[in-house]
Formats: sequence, C-alpha cells, structure tokens
Amino acid sequence: MTPVKRLIIADSHVGQGTDDAGAMSLLVRRAAGDGVGEIIYLGDAFQYLIGMSKFWTTSLREVMDAWREARASGVRIVVVEGNRDFFLDEEEIAREIDWGGRRYEFSQGGVRYRLDHGDLVNRRDFQYRFWSWFSKCGPARLWARWLPKSMAVAIVRRMEAHLATTNKKFRYIKPISDLKRAAERAWIEGVNVLFWGHFHSTWEWKRDNRLALIIPAWLETRRSVLVDPDGSWTYVDDKLTLWRDETEP
Repeated sequence: MTPVKRLIIADSHVGQGTDDAGAMSLLVRRAAGDGVGEIIYLGDAFQYLIGMSKFWTTSLREVMDAWREARASGVRIVVVEGNRDFFLDEEEIAREIDWGGRRYEFSQGGVRYRLDHGDLVNRRDFQYRFWSWFSKCGPARLWARWLPKSMAVAIVRRMEAHLATTNKKFRYIKPISDLKRAAERAWIEGVNVLFWGHFHSTWEWKRDNRLALIIPAWLETRRSVLVDPDGSWTYVDDKLTLWRDETEP
C-alpha cells in the first residue's frame, strides 16, 4: 500500500454532542484539503452506526456528505467496528466507505500498525461480550432489515442504557492484564504499534521499540492521531496542528 498520511479518530460518538456533526464534517474536509489520504475511525464514530440506511440519523448523513466529498478527491474512509457499529458489510453502508471490519492493519515506513476498537479485550465483561455476539449475529441482521426504524432505534437505545453501568465500569477501570496480554500477542505476530479506542482515556505500554496505546476519545478531547508517510505518528487537534495539552506549562 502506498505510504500516505493517515488520520485516526477514536470514539467520536457523533450525534451525542452539540454540533459535533459540523465539527466532524469540517475535520474531514480539512483533512482532505491537507493531503490526508486515509481517514480511519477507530470504532464508535457515531451514537450508533447500522449498515441499513433506514437507521441513519441526520448527524450521520451530514458527516457522510463530507465523506463523499473527501472520497471524490481520493481520500479513503475506513471504519473499524466498535460496540456501537453494526453490519458494516451491508450494501448501503459499504457504498459510503472504503473498508469496514473488526481489525485494520497497514504498514508504513517499516512500521506495522494494527487498529482494534478494544471492546472485546476484557474477557471478564461477560454481559457485554454476550450482547456483542447477540446483537451482531445472523438472526439479528435479518431482524434489523425487517424491523420498523422507530422500533429498532428504541431497542438499540434501551440496550445501550442497560449496558451503561457495565460499560462504564470496564471502560474507566482498564483491564490492564488483558490489555498487556493482547499487546504481547500482537507483538509476537509482528505488529509494532497497536492502537485501541473504546476506553476513552489514554494508556500506553512499551517494550523495546513496540507500543500499545489507547487513543483518547475525540468526543471528549477533540484529539486525533496523524500517521505520516515515514511511519511516525503524533497527536493533532481539529486543525491538524500538533496537539498541546493546555494544562501543561
């Protein structure tokens, strides 16, 4: 794959905040104009993203307009499946993105990157793991195709609310042993940099020249990761300039 600038956005949850769809659309257009060749969403880009267009919200459609403009200029849109993403291989959503799936990898400047949302890292969150399997299985897909939109959206929101407690517990108290185990496995497989989202706040673990890192949520920080063609990466703000923590001296 030809080396390009890649922008990685984790947990933007567009539709949850005030004018976040406008901010995300502006970021997409700015990235396209600044020479970014691939925009990667590291899961949970929207409040929920379901592959059938009858479920698409106004916020999602607004960002999709920016995607179409970016793609027309040669930018690839990649969506890594998170816990709020369903059926990314459905024909309608597949027409709007260039790739969608559970795990994404690329190599650049001799560095092998792996991107995984991270929602299945914690092996002890049995309630969520069951919900993830149940909500994305074949019968659930058929059910989603036939279900009236208003009823389906209500059910999704109810289930999200039901899982909020366990998701919060396992998101903010990070499963360090599971994260380290997953990182070790990735490193053995030849991965140099492993990125997760899902947990919203950052955490990292390094060994030799290898790195495992949780990218903080764009929803809360407006921070993204920019990977340059030489394989190096840095945090950037929504103007694609070097991100700086304003609390630092």
